[in-house]
Amino acid sequence: MGYQFIEWDQGWDYIQKGITKLKRIVQGLSEPQFNSEEYMRLYTTIYNMCIQKHPHNYSRQLYDKYRETFEEYITSTVLPSVIEKHGECMLQEFVKCWENHKIMIRWLSRFFSFLDDYYIAQNHTSYPGLNEVGLNCFRNMVYQKVNANVRFAVLVLIGKEREGEQIDRALLKNVIDIFVEIGMGQMDAYEEDFEGYMLIDTRDYYSHKASRWIWEDTYTNYMLKAEECLRRERDRVSHYLHPSSEKKLVENVKHWLVVVNVTQLIKKKHSDSGSSAWLTVDNVEELSRKFIANVILEQQVPAQGSALVQPAEDAAMQE
Repeated sequence: MGYQFIEWDQGWDYIQKGITKLKRIVQGLSEPQFNSEEYMRLYTTIYNMCIQKHPHNYSRQLYDKYRETFEEYITSTVLPSVIEKHGECMLQEFVKCWENHKIMIRWLSRFFSFLDDYYIAQNHTSYPGLNEVGLNCFRNMVYQKVNANVRFAVLVLIGKEREGEQIDRALLKNVIDIFVEIGMGQMDAYEEDFEGYMLIDTRDYYSHKASRWIWEDTYTNYMLKAEECLRRERDRVSHYLHPSSEKKLVENVKHWLVVVNVTQLIKKKHSDSGSSAWLTVDNVEELSRKFIANVILEQQVPAQGSALVQPAEDAAMQE
């Protein structure tokens, strides 16, 4: 690779032109893609600026400019485009900005890759790598500011789906994936910023439903509704929630539909059957065990019981 001495202003001016081109591409503006020659010239410019002797070694300045490039772009373009929108439109913009940001990271980290390979790897191992720098910028400047609004919009859509409305499940999956990806290998962001609130929302929803169904429905209809609710919650996990949420979600629904109301369910069962049998603690435990084991606990509606599916779905939709 040929060496050419480069002054800071000369080199950074050329790099900025490449960054401007990348921004236009990411934004979908009329701009041709980078060809191999353009890529190599940008890489070579940065490489040469990093191997020059002090005081013309610009490795640290380029590392700082790499981060500042993301910060400036987020401040001027990304954040305003997200916060000005609401509801589902905000979710769509949030996903779009995240995908564009990952493209920016992928290309800029290639142009500046000598910093990863040499400046950080050999001299400053405590510094975040280029990929981490880019992700941190989005997390600190976008995600931290909007994740509460994003979560609220997601929970509104889940609530609508629970009430029978059609929603954009693919959009929800893309949004929820961001809660996972932003953790960079850890689940803290997903669990603390989304899952915990989702479980509280689930508790409130099914606690309210149970308080109505327990008085309005027969024992059989209540059980059908409970079974259908569990089936649908598992379906949500399979389509857009993270798999790690399934057990917590199922236990949550079991608790508020069954465990909390088990004594009333036993009374309702005996009342519906006309039995006056004495209700003992053993009766309560037996019903709880049987119901959880046979209807709620990790069980889908059996194929041979398909005739029950439609009545169950209809019952679950009744107010």
